Amino acid sequence: MRLLVFFDLPVVERKDRKAYQEFRRFLLNDGYIMIQFSVYSRICNGIDGANKHIARLKKNLPPKGSVRYLQITEKQYCEMTFLVGSPNPQEKNINSSQLNVF
Repeated sequence: MRLLVFFDLPVVERKDRKAYQEFRRFLLNDGYIMIQFSVYSRICNGIDGANKHIARLKKNLPPKGSVRYLQITEKQYCEMTFLVGSPNPQEKNINSSQLNVF
């Protein structure tokens, strides 16, 4: 299971830039990797794991802007096609085979 988070946040005012930085820092600390600017992905252990991270995401939303998420299976994620460019090194190193189930 993967969570994709897409966001578009204002960065005109100083408090907006701070909110952007805090939200981005939250995503990175919660295990998301950047796929593209303002698009982050996270591997989750099933629907329960995804729901846990969705709840965390909702608790850390910035006050302004647009934030949305998409929940997809690992198979759907692997079927993503690059039209221009290639996966970044961090994205190549993280896949579902590294997910441990306890």
